Amino acid sequence: MCGLVGIYSLNGKEIKEDLVNQALSKLKKRGPDYQASKKTGSVCLGHARLSVIDISEESNQPFTDRTGNWTIIYNGEIFNYKELRSELEAKGIVFSTQGDVEVLLELYKYYGKDCLHKLNGYWAFAIFNTFNNQLFISRDRYGEKPLYYSHQEDFFYFGSEVKSLISFPFKKHLDKEALNLYFQLNYIPGPLSIIQEIKKLLPGHFISIVNDEVEYGRYYELTYDNNKVISVNYDIQKQKFKELVGDAVKIRMISDVPLGAFLSGGIDSSVIVSQASKFTKQLNTFSIGFADNNFFDETYYAELVAKKYKTNHTVFKLQNKDLLESLHELLDYIDEPFADSSALLVNLLSKYTKKHVTVALSGDGGDELFAGYNKHMGEYTLRRGGWKANAVSLFAPVWSALPKSRHGKYSNLFRQLERFAIGMKLSQEERYWRWCCFLDEVSVKNLLLSDYHPDETKIQTIKSTFLKYFTKGGDLNEVLLADVNLVLPYDMHTKVDSMSMRNSLEVRAPFLDYRIVEFAFSIPVSSKIDHQMKKKIIQDTFREDLPNELYNRSKRGFEVPLLQLLRTDLKDDIFNKYLNDKKIREVGIFNPSAIQEKKDKLLSNSPGDIHAQIWALIIFQSWFEKYKEYIELS
Repeated sequence: MCGLVGIYSLNGKEIKEDLVNQALSKLKKRGPDYQASKKTGSVCLGHARLSVIDISEESNQPFTDRTGNWTIIYNGEIFNYKELRSELEAKGIVFSTQGDVEVLLELYKYYGKDCLHKLNGYWAFAIFNTFNNQLFISRDRYGEKPLYYSHQEDFFYFGSEVKSLISFPFKKHLDKEALNLYFQLNYIPGPLSIIQEIKKLLPGHFISIVNDEVEYGRYYELTYDNNKVISVNYDIQKQKFKELVGDAVKIRMISDVPLGAFLSGGIDSSVIVSQASKFTKQLNTFSIGFADNNFFDETYYAELVAKKYKTNHTVFKLQNKDLLESLHELLDYIDEPFADSSALLVNLLSKYTKKHVTVALSGDGGDELFAGYNKHMGEYTLRRGGWKANAVSLFAPVWSALPKSRHGKYSNLFRQLERFAIGMKLSQEERYWRWCCFLDEVSVKNLLLSDYHPDETKIQTIKSTFLKYFTKGGDLNEVLLADVNLVLPYDMHTKVDSMSMRNSLEVRAPFLDYRIVEFAFSIPVSSKIDHQMKKKIIQDTFREDLPNELYNRSKRGFEVPLLQLLRTDLKDDIFNKYLNDKKIREVGIFNPSAIQEKKDKLLSNSPGDIHAQIWALIIFQSWFEKYKEYIELS
């Protein structure tokens, strides 16, 4: 894992290398082992390295081939690089290093952008050649690694994080559409960023610049056709799936530095640990729990798996002070608003894990690919119909009247039942969007002053890129495909990448091997979910490999006892600092009366999802205070 930044000069304008070095300095946590820049032709490229494969200085970047004409900066890992190296050696190509960066460069030199289809891994990279002043930039298939860019009149800027671009000398404005979508989703979907002039390169896309001409293109798109699912029986599907997972784990254990695995106690991470244990004498595993809150603590289940596979297991038990410390670390690091509160836990898990290893395997992706969320069971139940769905709808007034919160067994159930009842009245597309959101569009408009209301056409255009997967007569796989394109890159990957990189830890997710992803969308919905079980094929395939106690229990997820934190340790900061009425009026973005209503609801007996809404406001206020000197509001 690394950080990269660069400038391409358009119209022959001179590049100041010190600007790249200044931007590069902000990426040091992504790459603490080595930082350097190189000015050549029409570009200046900078790289911050976290050494994982071929840790020798010969693989430092920017890396230039022996001809001196091709230079690469690269963030990621290519897990099949040894096979690709052998393929290139058979064609007469000679290598001077043992790592994957030189393989990637030579592969691109030989195949051009077609090389992207050969890669098994994740990446964001830029390659420049002096022959025609071409800069080629690519991002991996599913957006595991980030890439931001800004196309200005005289320069094209790009980098791994917003903070690497924000100090470059171009005007920056708050993006109203990104602001509105942030308060709906608690994250910002691509191609938007919170800065109007900075965009996210979409997953599976590339940018090519040749002599000032900028081309944007797509090299990969995941598709699904419910008329073309494989017809082989379920046992054969399970056999194929187990082979794919085993190999995906195996190739992700290639490392020249210490490696371990996250172990949450859920099915997905437990499966990864069960497979990884086959390829090492003793695997290091890590989990976190809550010392004073059993409702959110799943370390008991993690310890069962660790005992079964005799891993070297470390448990970190958290208290409120740890969450508060993580909060300040998160606020200091993030460079655009991002309000998935479980980022606090990923930060802490990454920080403690980094004390032992530099690479960690995770179970990320299993929920999105194989229907692991409660919303998936809700959608499945609703589409099937029957008395359960009708009963939930019939008692909608009851769910509305009962106290609701994510932080208790029954109050959380009432919250889910109300969301289900509301969703029944919506179209499939609008229901999907509503279930992804913490606030609907009308509520966000009420929250913001009129100057910050969005262009509705632009909002609908963004939404349509994710809702286009829904077709008449479609099935639940369309919901999962939307998740892979929305939730996975802009919530899950953003969270894991930013918090792991803050701690200079590389996280690898075997379930996101492109072979597994494509397999997931070749099998029918019935292999993933039924009226009793989510992630059916994962659970059934690995049932004999996991302790029985992991089955037949409710899914908690990687959640923070946020409501409790907001009502106690953070209460004074909320009322007197972040959401202080005077501060709100000074910023001039929010409707003061709407903010007051949210503060009142936070202390009520039926807070619902207000904790997530308050959290999003805290994150934004902190971000704005930190970066307001760079932003023009008018």
